Amino acid sequence: MLSACVPSSNTPASAPAPVARPASTRPAPAPVVVQAPASDSWMDAALTSGGWSYTDYGQGQGKRALFADPAGEYLFSLTCVTQPNGPEILLTRVGRPAKRDVAMTIRTETAQRTLAAQLGTPSLIMFAVGASDPLLDAMALSKGHFAVETEGEAPLYLPSWAEVSRVIEDCR
Repeated sequence: MLSACVPSSNTPASAPAPVARPASTRPAPAPVVVQAPASDSWMDAALTSGGWSYTDYGQGQGKRALFADPAGEYLFSLTCVTQPNGPEILLTRVGRPAKRDVAMTIRTETAQRTLAAQLGTPSLIMFAVGASDPLLDAMALSKGHFAVETEGEAPLYLPSWAEVSRVIEDCR
């Protein structure tokens, strides 16, 4: 009975006969190229080249996070300042606006606010927010980066590195 399951050694195993297939008359399909859709979203913009540093800007007067380009030129800062009504974070953008009062828009993943900034010196645009302002938390936690847009200046797309969070936390 078991011998029925084993092929006889007298019979050679035969290979299946090849099947002829007709030649295709259709051209091969072109490869599909998937292209990312164009976006004007600030979240898709390339980060501004440079990096953050964290410093004590004076004899125990406050902490500062400075963003500078690769050549070391300062572009933006967050500085903790002590005021009679409590600590504030001064947002400072280097630029040369055409007018004294300019709008500075901060964009984050979860918040956006346009601030009426002031011209600090001929090359500084500034605005102060209270140290507990939720905008600061949004800047620190904004999917790795936030945007600073100032009238008459190129936008900055800045990474949310630890220096940003550290100044905010130290100021509180």
